Amino acid sequence: MKILVGMSGGVDSSTVACILKDRGYDVIGATMSIWDKELNYKINTQKEGCFSPHEEEDIKAAKELCETLDIPYHVIDCSQQYQKLVLENFKQEYLSGRTPNPCIICNATIKFEALPRSAAAQGVEFDKFATGHYARLTYNEELQRYQLRQAVDKKKDQSYFLYRLQQEQLAKIMMPLGEYTKEEVREIARKYGINVSDKPDSQDFYTGDINDILQTEPEEGNFVNSKGKILGKHKGIWNYTIGQRRGLGVSADRPLYVIKLDKAKNEVVLGYEEECYKESLLAKDLTWLSIPPLKEKTEIKVRLRSSQTEVSAEFIPHTEDSAYIRFFEKQKAVAAGQSAVFYDDEGYVLGGGFIDGSAE
Repeated sequence: MKILVGMSGGVDSSTVACILKDRGYDVIGATMSIWDKELNYKINTQKEGCFSPHEEEDIKAAKELCETLDIPYHVIDCSQQYQKLVLENFKQEYLSGRTPNPCIICNATIKFEALPRSAAAQGVEFDKFATGHYARLTYNEELQRYQLRQAVDKKKDQSYFLYRLQQEQLAKIMMPLGEYTKEEVREIARKYGINVSDKPDSQDFYTGDINDILQTEPEEGNFVNSKGKILGKHKGIWNYTIGQRRGLGVSADRPLYVIKLDKAKNEVVLGYEEECYKESLLAKDLTWLSIPPLKEKTEIKVRLRSSQTEVSAEFIPHTEDSAYIRFFEKQKAVAAGQSAVFYDDEGYVLGGGFIDGSAE
């Protein structure tokens, strides 16, 4: 069987290529190129981001490994698709006062879609597409569905970022690292002699100023409290996120937090910590993964941010593609534009949707 491995130049995808070759598969390496060399963005060179000119170094590392393994290697240009599907969404969401997660859009539309599709269009023949993501994939005969489950290593689990993958995508992919811890993967990499075995993980989507991507002029508006009292001036609601405390430049008797971004009024609403907590949210554009769509009120687990532990909540259907999520305990910093991802008690990803805002 021929396996196309999406390679980032890091330890995870490099280890996947080695593991699969050891298992007797016919392995082909491929790296997606998403950086436009014409961009003049100010990058923080001290941090690793997946969208950066550093991709030339990543491509070099991936190519060298493939040469060592004696397997074919291809660089697939996905920059135009990335610009259209990821960066434009990022820009529109931020300018609308929402906080997007570009990695979720990238996985669904670029890494697991544009990359393998473009490789096939260029004549690369393969049966499955493998990546170094930390998540487990199984097939449920009874439901006749592929199911995505949290990785064994909960600290590295990436299932949150993959909830928008569709059944036809899941049928064609492999994620061999879901059964390993990160340290086990690094140890395997050392045994294979991979020279990036101790390379730090990328921590951010982009390490520069997001205004590089937004390409917009400052738009002055008011900081206000929840009662509408003006507290100061801001230079654009897109510079702030729900729950933000630092960098506000507004003095008060107690720390203030961003509790709402009002695009219509061009206002950043500030409040005390207790005002950051919400009882519920409205999730839209729902997509379902491990199970068919829920039609009735159901108790679930939900994760509101990639680094958060799942919390107990009640799923309440609203429309065909939206639902209310009512928490058993109030949650802090529920941010419109982020994703609410649904899980069951065994860590299977049921589905999820984009947070439209609190439902209160």
